[in-house]
Amino acid sequence: MKNLAIFASGNGSNAQNIIEHFSKGGTARVKLVICNKPDAYVLQRAAALGVPSVVLPRQELVSEPPVELLSLLAEHSTDYIILAGYLLKIPAAIVEAYPGRIINIHPALLPKFGGKGMYGKHVHQAVLDAGETVSGITIHLVDAHYDNGTYLHQATCPVLPDDTPDSLASRIHTLEKEHFAEVVERYISQK
Repeated sequence: MKNLAIFASGNGSNAQNIIEHFSKGGTARVKLVICNKPDAYVLQRAAALGVPSVVLPRQELVSEPPVELLSLLAEHSTDYIILAGYLLKIPAAIVEAYPGRIINIHPALLPKFGGKGMYGKHVHQAVLDAGETVSGITIHLVDAHYDNGTYLHQATCPVLPDDTPDSLASRIHTLEKEHFAEVVERYISQK
């Protein structure tokens, strides 16, 4: 059985879906949620589901090397890191320690609409401003660059003429819930 650590920064709906998915058994279990915001709702979701969580300050999460973070991951025998709405860039030392074992979900189709600042409503507004007729999600491995690693899965949805960032986000959230946990499980079960 593989041990997962989820990194999250906000509401935590993707984190909850992954925790619930793996709580039914299978190839992995979520051992820890790491968060950079002490008031993030993901912490309440993790507590309600019986998963321990730790809040680390931003400076620790982006430092090189992130000594406390590396120690925490080792302490929980972490095999894979899942980024579920995590807004900070992963330090190179973490990428090096977990090559091919950090999975992210991006709320748009990469390589377009990726990079620093492309999250939440910002990315959906960028899709609308570009006049795209299709958007979606990209589940990918993490490397040293924002939204750049090998793609594991993409799923699409239409962009409608009267869409707002919120209405588009709603369809994107549906795709995330439908695909993220299953793609994670499929990937780690092949390793």
